[in-house]
Parts: sequence; C-alpha cells; structure tokens
Amino acid sequence: MRLLDRYVIRNFAQVYFYCIAGFISIWLIFDVSDNISTFIDEHISLWLVVRYYATQIPQVLIILLPVSLLLSLLFALGRMSRSNEIVSMLTAGVSLPRVLLPLIGVGLLTVGASMALNYSLAPHAELARKSFLSEAHARPARNIQGQIFRNRTDLRTWFIQNFRLGDTTFNNVQVLQQDANDNIVMSYVAGRANYRSQAKTWDLENVRLAYYDAVGNITKEEFRPALTIE
Repeated sequence: MRLLDRYVIRNFAQVYFYCIAGFISIWLIFDVSDNISTFIDEHISLWLVVRYYATQIPQVLIILLPVSLLLSLLFALGRMSRSNEIVSMLTAGVSLPRVLLPLIGVGLLTVGASMALNYSLAPHAELARKSFLSEAHARPARNIQGQIFRNRTDLRTWFIQNFRLGDTTFNNVQVLQQDANDNIVMSYVAGRANYRSQAKTWDLENVRLAYYDAVGNITKEEFRPALTIE
C-alpha cells in the first residue's frame, strides 16, 4: 500500500469510526430511555442488559454503516479539499480515480460487512430481542401496584400506590381513619410509609393530615415531615 493510500484511509477512518460510535451512542441512549422502566420493574441485572445490547449492535450496524460511510466521505473529502490536499495530489500527477481508490475499497468492505451482518448476526439479534423481552415480561411481578386494605381492627382504610413484594415500605399512601359508623374523621396522605414489626407502628414521611366533621367537611389541615401511628 502506498503512503498516499495510507494517508487517505487514515483521514477517512478516524471520521468513520467517530460517526459509528456517535450513532451507536445516540441509539443506545434512546433505547435505554424506552426500556429502563422495564429493566427496573423486572429487576434485570446489569450483566443481562449488557448482553442484550451486545446482541443488538449487529442489527443496528446494518442501518448505521451506510449512513456513517456517507457522512465520513463528505467530511474527509471536504476537509482535504479545504486544505488543498486534493489539488496537490492532482498536481503531483495522481489521477482522481487513484486518489479515491482506497475510499472505494473501504466502501466495498462496508458493503461486504453489511451483507455478512444481514445474513448472519442480524436475524439472531431480532430473535434475542424477542426472547429477552418475553422472558422479562414472564417473570413474576415483584412490584405490587394499586392495593386497598381495610383494617377493621383500627377502623382504617389504606390506599397504596405500590410496594415491593416482601418489603415493609409502601409508596404514596393514603389512610382514612373512620369512626364506629364508618364516617371519615381523619386522613393521612404520605409519600412513604414504613412498618416497624417490633414496635407494631407505622412511620409516615411527608404527611398531610386532614380532619373532617360529621358531614365530611375538612375542618383543619396540617403538614408534618414525619409521623408515627400505631
């Protein structure tokens, strides 16, 4: 390989790899943003997520390689033209097809790589994606959503937005305290409720209390950063 070919390929390859890395990073950011709720809810390990995205890269490269090739050619040739390098090569007696020959070779290699990925790894990537998502959705749910509990002993009704199975911490809780006639006398709205099994008490955080009269009108409201109820 001539020194001229190495120089042209080096200028092109630097931009080419930057384009590929940039497009993959953009795709990765958007895909993680779309699926991060599934990863968190299903408690999928980081290693499994890394393996999942490693299987998806060949499928993405089929789309990204031609675009990266075009942008890299435009940028590399434009930079060489602005610095009059192409004019200098032509003045030295090198023909334009000879200057572009290494870039044409890289383009043919890109076509071959795209065809190989399209017929070998890309179909497996789609299968791996479907298998991964179906396995994630088939896992038993660990987060319980939207629960209502009636404590007839203490005359309380609990509205719970969500909590983890086996955990003693509830998120976004509303508790209605009632009297013997099922009239609401007080309500607690807390961002979090934690049950202490030894003391048999509930620790509420960021609590908004509301007091009601006999006809259900709010007579008083107050806010407390922390409150313990039995």
